[in-house]
Amino acid sequence: MWADGIYVKAGLENDKAALLVLIAALRDGRKGVLAVESGHRESTESWAALLRDLQARGLRMPRLVIADGPLGIWGAVGTVFPTGDEQRGWTHRLVNGLDTLPKTRQAEARALLTTIPSAETRAEAERLTHDFQVWATQKGVPAAGRRLEEDWERLVTLYAFPKEHWKPLRTTNVVESPFAAVRLRTTAAKRFKTVEHATALIWKTLLGAEQRVRRLDSPELLPEVAEGVVYVDGVREQRGNEEAAA
Repeated sequence: MWADGIYVKAGLENDKAALLVLIAALRDGRKGVLAVESGHRESTESWAALLRDLQARGLRMPRLVIADGPLGIWGAVGTVFPTGDEQRGWTHRLVNGLDTLPKTRQAEARALLTTIPSAETRAEAERLTHDFQVWATQKGVPAAGRRLEEDWERLVTLYAFPKEHWKPLRTTNVVESPFAAVRLRTTAAKRFKTVEHATALIWKTLLGAEQRVRRLDSPELLPEVAEGVVYVDGVREQRGNEEAAA
C-alpha cells in the first residue's frame, strides 16, 4: 500500500488543506485507490483515523506500506498495523541528501547516490552507502553521508520482497504519477470552494487515472507475498523439501 498527501487551497483558509491518499496493490496485481480523505497536515492522528476506518470496513493488514517521510503515516501504521512492514521512498531521501551539498558537488554526489537504490543486495546497498559517506567526509560534507543513516531500516525493507516488485517499492510514484492529472485540475481551479469539493474532484480524477495504471509485474507472486513467504535479497527462501530437491 502506497501513502502520500496532496495539498490544495480550499475555502477561506490561508493554509493549504491536506488530502490523504492511499493506493493498494491487490493479489492479482491491479492497483486501486483505497481512500482520499482530508486530514490535518498529514498528522499521525489523521492517518490513524483513516486506517482505522478502512480496517473497520474490512481492510486487512497491508503486507508493506510505502511512503515518504517525515509523515504521520509511520506513527499511524505502527499503531493500527503494528506488525506490518514499512518501506520509505528513496527519491525524497536522495533529494534531501543532495540539498545538504553545495551545488558544485551535487552532480558528482548524484552519480554516487543513484547507484544505491538499484543495488542487487542489501549488503551491496550498505557498501555503496559507506562509499558515499567516505566521499562526503573527504569533501568536507559528512552531514550528507549521515542523512542516509536516518531511517535506514525502512529504506532497505524491499530486499525482503520479490526482486520483480522492487521498482515500485522504491518510490511513492505509484501515487505521485496519477497526481499529474490531479494537479492539472487543481492548478486550473486555483482555489476550491470547500475541502469537500476538492476531495470529491481529486477522488474522481484518481479513479479515472486508476484505469490507466499498469499492474505490478509478476502478479503470480503476490498471493505468497500476502501470506508472508520469506524472501532474502529478492529471492524466495528455500526450506525443507525445497532445499532437498534443489
